[in-house]
Amino acid sequence: MIHPKDKKMKIVKLLLLPLILLATGCTKDLVSVDYGDINPAIFPKSQADLEAMVNAAYYPLRGAYGDGIFSTSERGVMYLSDATTEILRGKYGDQQTASLQNFRPTDAGFTHYYDDFYNKISRMTTTIDLISRSTLSDELKTKAIAQVRCARGILAYTLFDLYGPLVVAPLEVLNQPLVEKPLARLSNEEMVAYIDADLTAAAADLPLPQDAEYGRFNKALAKMVNIRLWLHEKNWAKVKTLADDIIAYNAYSLDADYAAMWDLEGAKASKEVIWAIPCDYAGTSENQWQLMVLPAVYAPKGGFGTITSTWWFYDRFESNDKRKKMLITEFTGTDGITYNRSSPGAILDLGPLPLKINPDADRTTGLTTVDIIMYRYADVLLSKAEAIANAGGAPTSEAMELVNVVRRRAGLADKQLADYATLTLFNDLILLERSHEFWCENGQYRADLIRHGKYITRCQEVTGSTYTAPHKVLYPFSLRAVSEGKGLFIQNPGYN
Repeated sequence: MIHPKDKKMKIVKLLLLPLILLATGCTKDLVSVDYGDINPAIFPKSQADLEAMVNAAYYPLRGAYGDGIFSTSERGVMYLSDATTEILRGKYGDQQTASLQNFRPTDAGFTHYYDDFYNKISRMTTTIDLISRSTLSDELKTKAIAQVRCARGILAYTLFDLYGPLVVAPLEVLNQPLVEKPLARLSNEEMVAYIDADLTAAAADLPLPQDAEYGRFNKALAKMVNIRLWLHEKNWAKVKTLADDIIAYNAYSLDADYAAMWDLEGAKASKEVIWAIPCDYAGTSENQWQLMVLPAVYAPKGGFGTITSTWWFYDRFESNDKRKKMLITEFTGTDGITYNRSSPGAILDLGPLPLKINPDADRTTGLTTVDIIMYRYADVLLSKAEAIANAGGAPTSEAMELVNVVRRRAGLADKQLADYATLTLFNDLILLERSHEFWCENGQYRADLIRHGKYITRCQEVTGSTYTAPHKVLYPFSLRAVSEGKGLFIQNPGYN
């Protein structure tokens, strides 16, 4: 595939991505800076230059309706990914298309992640090259490159999870902007190796979790995303090794209060959060979840009510599970009407409100200061449990104990190994616990369903969709992406 945006970036004017100046090093203070003409022979020359280049790599990974892949709106990965599962259900628009798994190459809501963000991988490649060729100290360059490689690994994994292998332009192609070079997608093996190389290299040089600034990348995050990659590939040995590495950092533990992690300052105070995206009212990084899920009549401050959960999902929680209390099943609206399952109106008819985060009733805009939690230590424990059981072909007491550690925090009784003695039963338990633990966080439950072969059947069971099919485990590429490839870029099967 040809990279027209990359070509512009590579000519004399080198459009180096919107570089971001970060005065304090915290993601919530990001301010976009247009550097205009940049001569790569003299840039970067200072630590401030390096910081600007590094912060630019964080930029597409924030929450932002227009250009942040982790937006909490329908433009973001989590919203639509969870909407393709039993966690969320939409009545109209892209969310309905997601719930019915009826996405097609002409549906920009599902193709835009690739179209809008694939070129950022190339830009990060160019950034790494510029940093490596600079005259700054090796120590500064190593720290900067580690962050950019982590960003590239996170973005590449996120797109790979949605679409399968990507087009990844090598540096030699990026360095020849005037030479038209159509590119094919990588093979699955090449794609996995590419992502793993970035995350492994980043983990080697990033700071320990205890030493990293809040909102910035650290060793544990790089390894957590790599866990997701190897879960995708069912490489259980690598999943377990990476999980053990994170546990050995002795930096994390489960918070006693599950809901408190989504308080106004909850993620910052948490010992469990591996990475959260800081958000603010100014929208430097946006969290607009209340706006998305709360209906207009919700008191004291409503929203657009664009999506709900499902009663199917709610009913699978145990009655005393603390995690389901964040699913709102009844409220009295500003219209004086009490809405609940028996009298749902047009609000709770499909399911409860999946608020999960603090309502932030004092917010004066559609945004909130509740940070976007992306990865938590609970994921490390459940990933290790799954890896132990699947590597050995049967669950063990160690694997079950890891599940029970997570369950106890939710106020639930231990599960007994004798009741889940087969691998099928244990994997079903893992999948159930993942849905209850990680709903409306990073959208990775979609990948969990796919990994366990239940993505299509679950959609059929919950929605009765006649549109889903086995090939829907991957999103389609846009017609534009395919046509620009001049015959080398092959559409995902089932979408031609």
